[in-house]
Amino acid sequence: MTIQTTTHLNFRGDARAALEFYQSIFGGHLVVNTYAEFGMPAELPGADNVVFGLVAAANGFRIMGYDVPGSSEGGLMGGGATRRENHTTVTEQALFVSISSDGLEELQGYWNGLVVDAEIVEPLAASAWSAGFGMLTDRFGVTWSISVS
Repeated sequence: MTIQTTTHLNFRGDARAALEFYQSIFGGHLVVNTYAEFGMPAELPGADNVVFGLVAAANGFRIMGYDVPGSSEGGLMGGGATRRENHTTVTEQALFVSISSDGLEELQGYWNGLVVDAEIVEPLAASAWSAGFGMLTDRFGVTWSISVS
């Protein structure tokens, strides 16, 4: 028996834009279903928001997202700042999305996509535990931890 975990991100109106952004970086198949498609009257506010969203790529990347009903101010629910202080990571976020690969070259490509309009927490570079490690908080408020495995 196998099991698969998939990070499911809860957005405040940005799920479609975030999932499209992640698909542009990681590739794969994008599925987006709206509240209206699941029965909400189309004239109600938020009917065009995402009730189910998924990006799944052949390389193993998977991420899900949806828009929390009644939230439209943008960004990630429960988001907050993440920064480095005195060689430690200090955060207000409940979770990070972690990706790893055997090679720095592949990760550099993902980093280059995610870093657009992002806040760099730790630049992607060799570290004491990895041939490449970096952290950033993307334009949607999601913090990514990226490392060579």
